[in-house]
Amino acid sequence: MTKEERIEHAKALHKQGCNCCQAVLMAYADRLPIKGEDAMNVAAPFGRGLAGTREVCGCVSGMAMACGLTGHTADTRALIERFREEEGDIVCGRLLAAGKKPCNTMIGDAAGLLAGVIDV
Repeated sequence: MTKEERIEHAKALHKQGCNCCQAVLMAYADRLPIKGEDAMNVAAPFGRGLAGTREVCGCVSGMAMACGLTGHTADTRALIERFREEEGDIVCGRLLAAGKKPCNTMIGDAAGLLAGVIDV
């Protein structure tokens, strides 16, 4: 898949009912060493800022999960910092309060950032 296809796939998954973490992670389902159903279940409690607490953004959690599952753990911190630079924060509640971008746009941004690491 191209970067653009992954971005659109992640956004479509979110529109179909996946939470932010699931949408970002599942955009890379073809690269994960676990079944899609298992990945969906693992990512389920990380939406809406970790179980709805509005803490760490689900997009960030999804990127971290994808990095870990694909052997790119060393790239996780740099991706998180790039997300913070682009979006202004990594905390769900503050991102939502700022209202700069809708969640679906940030999901696409996260999926795009991951492409630079996973699809290299």
